[in-house]
Amino acid sequence: MAAKIHENIVSKVVRSARTAFWGVGAFSLVINILMLTGPLFMLQIYDRVLTSRSIPTLLALTMLVVILYAFLGLLEFIRQRVLVRIGHRFDEDLGMAAFKTYTEMPLVAGPRGDVIQPIRDIDQVRQFLASPAITSLFDMPWMPVYLAVILLFHWMLGAVAIAGGVFLFIIALTTDMMTRNALREAGTLQGKRSAFSESARRNAEVLRGMGMISAVGNVWRGISDKYTAAHAVASDRTGGFSVVTKVFRLFLQSLILAVGAYLAVQQVISPGTMIAASIIMTRALQPVEQAVSNWRSLVQSHQAYTRLKKVLGDFHEPERMALEAPKNYLSVEAVTMVPPGAQTPTLTGADFTVQAGTALGIIGPSGGGKSTLARAIVGVWPVARGSVRLDGAPRDQWADDEIGRHIGYLPQDVELFDGTVADNISRFDPNRSSEAVIAAAKLAGLHELVLRLPDGYDTQVGEGAAVLSAGQRQRLALARAIYGDPFLVVLDEPNSNLDGDGEAALTHAIRSVKERGGIVVIIAHRAGAVVAVDRLVVIDNGRQVALGPRDEILAQVMKQRTQQVGATG
Repeated sequence: MAAKIHENIVSKVVRSARTAFWGVGAFSLVINILMLTGPLFMLQIYDRVLTSRSIPTLLALTMLVVILYAFLGLLEFIRQRVLVRIGHRFDEDLGMAAFKTYTEMPLVAGPRGDVIQPIRDIDQVRQFLASPAITSLFDMPWMPVYLAVILLFHWMLGAVAIAGGVFLFIIALTTDMMTRNALREAGTLQGKRSAFSESARRNAEVLRGMGMISAVGNVWRGISDKYTAAHAVASDRTGGFSVVTKVFRLFLQSLILAVGAYLAVQQVISPGTMIAASIIMTRALQPVEQAVSNWRSLVQSHQAYTRLKKVLGDFHEPERMALEAPKNYLSVEAVTMVPPGAQTPTLTGADFTVQAGTALGIIGPSGGGKSTLARAIVGVWPVARGSVRLDGAPRDQWADDEIGRHIGYLPQDVELFDGTVADNISRFDPNRSSEAVIAAAKLAGLHELVLRLPDGYDTQVGEGAAVLSAGQRQRLALARAIYGDPFLVVLDEPNSNLDGDGEAALTHAIRSVKERGGIVVIIAHRAGAVVAVDRLVVIDNGRQVALGPRDEILAQVMKQRTQQVGATG
């Protein structure tokens, strides 16, 4: 794994936003006090203006209300912008960590589908911070202020309001208990459905060519049906509690009007107090009702935050001392490899040294562990035992961004990125030069092919690189591997889709790397790929069984094959 992110980075990011959250809390205090403007204005209209018939009093109160509401609107605007900025900062501070974790997790834990999706979790938290659901949480603590004001009007009104508030909190807690597991299950199934859909999209050619769309679609439908069923259960429960909350709030508003009317008839309070109490009661219960209505968002955001803490909290990116660029040798020392997510080694005892200016070929039967060894050399998979060293330093002593400039890698399955041809060749280097891109393309025998494309080096490759043939994609990946003159170039089946011209270009590229003092390691099945190598390693059944000069090893291999053919004949 290339990089471990700072330990507890999620908690640190939240702590860094603590001041901003306190500011939002302070704004919420003032906002909720200003929310009393309407009912108190109503109270003054009923009890002062209508009884005194004083127009100057009405005008003065109206002007005061205009000023207070303007201030209220300004504070609401600022609070919302602050919350949006907190969400943006959350995304900014965790985005790269989430991206690294998401892309590297399969290299450590094996394929895990869509189970771990920190980028989507960051989106969920950021959207929650910009939604009305978060403001309801900041408004809810001030509910006792409203209840206290109602209690000051009369203890009976206060008793009704407090009882109603307690009942709504019970509904909120029940909502949480009844929906949390259902929402978690729905989220998990949604991830599985997305992962399966993406897998089917990546294999669209196979599905269409072999008539598998209906069969695979039935599998997808089974997963989707489970998701929609779980989603329906969660939505039904959330919606049901939301309806109960809304109806009870309306009933409570009418009940407090009835109690207020009774007290007004008894001349204990004024009609204005009755109306004001009803309005304040509505405002007091609004945050709770809003929270229950947005309960799914609340729960999903909390689950996303918890997952982020779990996934990112275990990772850290240690500070590494800058090392000199490797220039002398590569050593593989008693390496044992266990694929991510597996328990059984697929390669044991690999041990050899490659000097600068030479090339090493790795041959052997399919499934013997050759590609596993290639992944170990470039650091794609962690080494279970032993070590891979460049100039004596273990691979993991270099930071990824630092060592990446000195390593070129062409994997067995060529994958290109959505971008231009130049972007892919240059590894999306923001400081690339046209000369370096063209030099790599020429060395890979790609330059003339690129010039025939509609926009040359600016041609958009697109996801899947459909604009290029398989051979062109492989040449482009070769150009990417040798771009920037890396010291170590590892090529896994680099000629599997190449024609005669392509193999000639490959041989020329290998010799060029050797001539400038670099190292080339080639995994090969076809003899054309090892023409320019100096030595060969034979990997069979997960073990290194031979190492020596190319011609000597090839002679041994041919002799063994001849003996096997004779024995079976």
